[in-house]
Amino acid sequence: MTGDPGLQPERTRLAWRRTALALTVVTVLAVRLALTGDPTGALLAAAVVLVWAGALTVCWGRAASTGPLRIGTRRVPLVALATAALALLAVPLALRGLW
Repeated sequence: MTGDPGLQPERTRLAWRRTALALTVVTVLAVRLALTGDPTGALLAAAVVLVWAGALTVCWGRAASTGPLRIGTRRVPLVALATAALALLAVPLALRGLW
């Protein structure tokens, strides 16, 4: 039995776009904080940008899909892992910015 999904696919696409926007904002803030001329900050910023690029690829692909979205794909945990990696990479940058 196939039910009417209503607006659920659209809400899911919007949620993926919000996730991509939030990851972009965190990345921009981390890069801004790292641009103090310190080589360690530059390396952390480069790592943040690499993680962001991977997560953005997954988020954009999920948000741009036109059919019904499948639940339980392998890419969703990658976004969770990328979000945790961004948080872990942002901690040293934030601590460095406080001192």
